[in-house]
Amino acid sequence: MPETEYPDATAADPAAQQRDALEKAEATGAENWNRYLRAVAELENVRKRAARDVEAARRSGVEKLAGELLGIADTLEIGLETAGTASAESLLAAKQATLRLLRGAFEKFGIEALDPAGHPFDPQLHEAMSMQPSATAEPGSVLVVLQKGYRLGDRLLRPARVIVAGEPVASGATLTGGAPPTDVN
Repeated sequence: MPETEYPDATAADPAAQQRDALEKAEATGAENWNRYLRAVAELENVRKRAARDVEAARRSGVEKLAGELLGIADTLEIGLETAGTASAESLLAAKQATLRLLRGAFEKFGIEALDPAGHPFDPQLHEAMSMQPSATAEPGSVLVVLQKGYRLGDRLLRPARVIVAGEPVASGATLTGGAPPTDVN
């Protein structure tokens, strides 16, 4: 009897084929699980690193601003120490110098003052405190600036508080309450 070659036993055994396929699938699943865990860990590390970088940048910016403000605080303290013996003119000069230092610090850090007198009212930049009739100003424009606003780049730090010009009151008419209209200008 000639010797018969038998093909691979697993090829003929469907259960063996399924075991091999299951082992390969489990190996692939374990490899994918490990890849997933590494990716999650790397993502968490990136998030933590980004948070540290943002905090370091914020701290650096605050330190630079604080350094500028220290000089201003020093001039204010000197002014207060000498206030009892200083003349009114020297106190005024000291206040003006301190304000120049403060404005210089604002400029250095990109802080811009908003002084919108005479410009159209913009609710994105201004906070209307009241409306006042005016014969001299364009209705809807800023008549009086009660408090300057400030912005840092395109971000509003504080809106300017303003009185907005309204339509002029007709001559001979009175406002509610019987008081004649007043014009700040």
